[in-house]
Amino acid sequence: MHRVLILGAGKIGALISGLLAESGSYKVQLGDIDGGAAEAVVRAHDTGNILAFTLDATNAVALARHLAEHPVDAVISSLPYYCNLGVAAAARKARAHYFDLTEDVDVTRAVRTLAAGADQAFVPQCGLAPGFISIAAAELITHFEALRAVKLRVGALPQHPNNVLKYSLTWSTEGLINEYGNPCQAVSEGRRGHPGSDQQIKHDQERRDGQQGAGLAPPFGEP
Repeated sequence: MHRVLILGAGKIGALISGLLAESGSYKVQLGDIDGGAAEAVVRAHDTGNILAFTLDATNAVALARHLAEHPVDAVISSLPYYCNLGVAAAARKARAHYFDLTEDVDVTRAVRTLAAGADQAFVPQCGLAPGFISIAAAELITHFEALRAVKLRVGALPQHPNNVLKYSLTWSTEGLINEYGNPCQAVSEGRRGHPGSDQQIKHDQERRDGQQGAGLAPPFGEP
């Protein structure tokens, strides 16, 4: 069976732990600074394939000691984005594969730099968006001969909404604020950029001016 360390026993970490443990193919170690939260996940699934640990992943020495004493094949971080670089560094030293759910562009770049030359896999941004939405978009694109724009929107629509925004917050509040408060990356006409940046705004305006001069309507959803 594959050995996996999952860091963070919140809603997402608990879900990942349960899915992997119940598959019968993984031995899961679930670490959280609150050992009681990890123990609750173990009791909820009761498969025998999850072990709970009290572990502060922001403590580099403690994390390295845990990985040395309890070797794993992979580390999955379901922690807030600002914890991930330290976890990735520990995974590299332990020669374990690394996965995270980060939405942060700078953290992703730092993980990519850290992974250079490594024998194991480093795969950040494995969540819904970024993550699955990119896979879905890439597959949908293959069904068209030509495209002018691809826009996908995601969100959590609860079956029983209980707040004014009708939104279900199932993941890190800090990650949500970080994602909506900072520039993201986008690909426009084959060029990578940051929507909202001066350079991207200028490029988009030049493109729209060219379309109008040629008598073309802008892509759906654009003014």
